[in-house]
Amino acid sequence: MYTDIAETLESAADAGRSHTLRAAQIVTPALRATIDTLSSRIRPIVGYHFGWLDLAGQPTDQGCGKMVRAALTVLAAEACGGEVQRAVRGAVAVELVHNFSLLHDDVMDGDLERRGRPTVWATSGVPAAILAGDVLLARACAVLQNDSEHRIWATKLLTETIATLAEGQMADVAFERRTTISLKEALAVSEAKTAALLSCACELGAGLSGGGAEARGRLAKFGWHLGMAFQLVDDLLGIWGDPAATGKPAGSDLRNRKKSIPVVAAMNGTGAAAEELAAIYRGEEPLTDDTADRAAKLIESAGGRAWTEAEIDRHKKEAAEQLEALGLSEVQRRPLLAIAEYVAFRNH
Repeated sequence: MYTDIAETLESAADAGRSHTLRAAQIVTPALRATIDTLSSRIRPIVGYHFGWLDLAGQPTDQGCGKMVRAALTVLAAEACGGEVQRAVRGAVAVELVHNFSLLHDDVMDGDLERRGRPTVWATSGVPAAILAGDVLLARACAVLQNDSEHRIWATKLLTETIATLAEGQMADVAFERRTTISLKEALAVSEAKTAALLSCACELGAGLSGGGAEARGRLAKFGWHLGMAFQLVDDLLGIWGDPAATGKPAGSDLRNRKKSIPVVAAMNGTGAAAEELAAIYRGEEPLTDDTADRAAKLIESAGGRAWTEAEIDRHKKEAAEQLEALGLSEVQRRPLLAIAEYVAFRNH
């Protein structure tokens, strides 16, 4: 029985990957066209970050990540029965904002690898990474300005989301200097840093394609719950993910003493495991492989992993309820639900 359920879930996740790839094929030409308008100084840096170019500026066969946010914009438009091409601008905008945040996050976190390759700041320097991110942010807003019918509310939504992302990142950075963090505080950072942009992506898809207020609202909530699940999965992968799949070193979050949700959930528990984990995080010496492995075991023993997995399942279910409440048919819901399964069961 369990095997049958697992196979069904994996099949749904495969369908989610398929829908993501299909949506990416719709959006990528417009995304590339936008990047092509950048100056000759910035374009190679951004092209490298997206995986389209190598360090020498030559084309590669690598993609530019999962493009989940862009896919959600397209699929939300389809769910509303609107014209998908009208939503492509929104998909490009959210993808540009997402990559702006990645460029800046890599600098702030000191990450040396992304998607299995050296990060931009590690290859071209911190100023190049920051300025490339700034350019992507500016172009994201400009893309929506070209939509004469929807530019006011769409640009307002996007800029408010960008402000939320920045506030979440500031809180995340502040956490590095604190020894104790409540679970409520940690979840608020996930809401701001991840859920907000996925919510924005879905709402843009609904609104730009002609969806009404209820469709925009319900799909925004769907994206928010999906965003929370997405971040929680990311946090699990940051501790227990396979480096070959994630493109990041094993246990990278633990080595950086990152206070991700499983860590905070564990440290806010009771018992010897929670206390030992807190002691490791209070330390100042770099974590060895053995200490990072020990921390991962303590997180699991203190219940941090189980709590996080239960929250992923809860958010996935609540996301599905938003689609049902909107009255979408099974055919309309299926692609979005498939992406929810993909988000919850991905390994990278």
